[in-house]
Amino acid sequence: MNEYTVAADESTKENEHMYRRIIEYSVETIVIHRNHKILYINESGAHFFKAPKEKIVGSNVLDPFQEKDKQMIVERIRHGMSGTGPAEVIELTISRFDGTKVEVELYCHPVMFGGKKAIQTVFRDITERKEAERRLNDREKLASTGQIAAGIAHEIKNPLTSVKGFLQLLKESYSHPYLDVMDAELEKALETLINLLQVSKPDFQEEPLVSINFCKELTSLMLLFQERLYNVIVEMDLRDSEKTMLGKRNLFLKAFFNLIKNAVEAIEDKGKITIQHYYENEQIHIKVIDSGVGIPKDKLNMLGTPFFSSKSDGTGLGLTQVFTTVHEHGGIIRVESEVGHGTTFHVKLPVK
Repeated sequence: MNEYTVAADESTKENEHMYRRIIEYSVETIVIHRNHKILYINESGAHFFKAPKEKIVGSNVLDPFQEKDKQMIVERIRHGMSGTGPAEVIELTISRFDGTKVEVELYCHPVMFGGKKAIQTVFRDITERKEAERRLNDREKLASTGQIAAGIAHEIKNPLTSVKGFLQLLKESYSHPYLDVMDAELEKALETLINLLQVSKPDFQEEPLVSINFCKELTSLMLLFQERLYNVIVEMDLRDSEKTMLGKRNLFLKAFFNLIKNAVEAIEDKGKITIQHYYENEQIHIKVIDSGVGIPKDKLNMLGTPFFSSKSDGTGLGLTQVFTTVHEHGGIIRVESEVGHGTTFHVKLPVK
């Protein structure tokens, strides 16, 4: 080995040492891998994946990805090893080492590591950005459907009110059992329209902001369902009970009453309902989980739309009120469901 080769090796080692120092203190999650085996991860990456470096290094880089995405990632790695430039940025959902799922933006490009070609993959957490995008889309959807619903409700309510008035006059001069049936059905229709107006215009019900302790309110609400829970096991997991937030208490009581009522009705025979409350990332998290019939995936995106319901006799206005109340208080609501296994409604509400 001549002096030029030695100098070149020393220069390569020095460059790699400098490269490691740079990426080690990067705020980005950086993973270097070869043949799908992770060779290196920086400190930010270990924190992001919620595991010590010793556990991550040596593991398969494909492990965090969902099964449906793994083949695509394999192709990207193969393309990266045969090319020289970075691959296009993509967005995926991955699982961290503690089992939590997170939405990421990632890109990869070839690098020299340990004197051999490898792939550097950068993971960027975009969960908050995606949540903000979904929140905006949900609000726009609720606003547009609310405007349409309010217009329809006004147009229908006026003639129905006139019909009800004439029906009352008719009942005063003529008695017939069908008239009572007609009056009762008209009352139901008018009540539905009033509910629709309330969910389409949340400020219709003026209410002051007060400090709400959801642990106490959820415990009180469950007492209203005692007579209907003889075949249902209820588990209350209420942590961080001292946390409160400012909001419209009666609207929230109605919203969570609707969620619990849906959970009870989703269980056809025996089952379990779990109510969770905890505080994380300056948000109050409330989950209503049932082991009921579940909701098909193609219907999940329609939840919260007036008059859309997965129940044969439902109007959908209960969930519309839930979504509207949560969004008006700056929160978000996510629904996960599997047919035959149950549904989870996850409400996140900002404390500040």
